[in-house]
Amino acid sequence: MSFVIAVAGKGGTGKTTLASLLISLLTKRNQGAVLGIDADPNSNLAEALGLKVKEDIGGIVDSVAKNLAGIPLGMTKEAYIDFRIQTSILEEKGFDILTMGRPEGPGCYCYVNNLLRGLIKKLADDYSYIVIDNEAGFEHLSRRTMRRADRLLLVSDASEAGLRAAKRISDLVKELEFDIKEISLVLNRTNEILLKDKLKDLGLGIFSVIAEDEELLNLSRQGKPITCLDHSSKAYLEVNKLLDIILK
Repeated sequence: MSFVIAVAGKGGTGKTTLASLLISLLTKRNQGAVLGIDADPNSNLAEALGLKVKEDIGGIVDSVAKNLAGIPLGMTKEAYIDFRIQTSILEEKGFDILTMGRPEGPGCYCYVNNLLRGLIKKLADDYSYIVIDNEAGFEHLSRRTMRRADRLLLVSDASEAGLRAAKRISDLVKELEFDIKEISLVLNRTNEILLKDKLKDLGLGIFSVIAEDEELLNLSRQGKPITCLDHSSKAYLEVNKLLDIILK
């Protein structure tokens, strides 16, 4: 069974950057195959790792729906979609990436979520680690796309909106009784001292603090992937330390 790390939080707080760094660091440790799942319809996990997505689940569902005659004889629609999804997985040295994408057809979104949920379950034995970059919001949780995780990392910046989003996600996960062993708050681009009172009011404990990192900002400005981040940078060192704690 895979060790699953899920990353969630308000859009713009750095959850995809964290997810991509986790994938990169897990790969460098060479302790087993890693699967990154981009469960955000606004997909950019692969791009953050310097990869280009050829096909995503949403696009596959749309293309099959528009060309049912293209389904091979003797194969059901569901089996053909499953085959297409399996072949859409980007395979890199040490890690693979599966991208959800955004379906266009009416009623497709729930169908895509069901596919993703089933696929995560099916792939659980094929990888040592799975990192899920979740949608920026709460709908994926209420649809139960993600049902199990060994660690759920809630990412927030210093904004009131980011912190409240983290709190709401934490509450919803508990309410829906997901099989999640630990929920942890990761503060990004901020200082925990400044947020001490806010965190106390919200009842959130800090797991990790990632300070503003100029090297990370420069990579973003230059359009370079997270894999180019210097190993001595603040973000790299902090996420590596965070991963040490998680895996222990």
